[in-house]
Amino acid sequence: MSEHLLHPFPGLRPAPGAAEDVAAPPYDVVSFDEAAAMAAGRPWSFLHVSRPEIDLPPGTDPHADEVYAKGASNLAGMIEAGVLIRDEAPCYYVYRIIMGDHSQTGLVAATPVAAYLKNIVRKHEFTRPDKEDDRVRQIDEVDAQTGPVLVVHQPQPAIADILKQITAGDPTYDVTQPDGVRHLIWAVTAPADVQR
Repeated sequence: MSEHLLHPFPGLRPAPGAAEDVAAPPYDVVSFDEAAAMAAGRPWSFLHVSRPEIDLPPGTDPHADEVYAKGASNLAGMIEAGVLIRDEAPCYYVYRIIMGDHSQTGLVAATPVAAYLKNIVRKHEFTRPDKEDDRVRQIDEVDAQTGPVLVVHQPQPAIADILKQITAGDPTYDVTQPDGVRHLIWAVTAPADVQR
């Protein structure tokens, strides 16, 4: 395992102008019916990847082979259509969520699974094995990590300063969802900023 806990990665993200079409809530906060309604008439909604059973006949087992295959097919279609693009070089991404008067800012990065297995990144909640198995299978079949794993860290003034500098500029994406939650993302692509 590298001495660094966080690593930049070449993210797959919405093409300019497509973020509003792609944005979707996490797969596990909406029911099948809610996901289907949110994605209706929105062919590029990420729910077609994270909840692909909405594109199959009602009653399809959400853990059936065809569900995972449909998610992979939908993601490939979004890439092929140019709705999603991959950064050419490894990057970090600063992500801010604003809900009412509350704001949270974080850093999207990769970290080795070994850090979790060695308890360097510590489990902070009980997760059900069936949900873990489902997401592992989804990641394997789609060949992408399609939802963030949220972690917290001790205050780090150096990181806080860098995030403050990055977020002083215009965001790469600024999307407000129907629930009123605003999502802002800054792609940290400049090599000097990535190195910092």
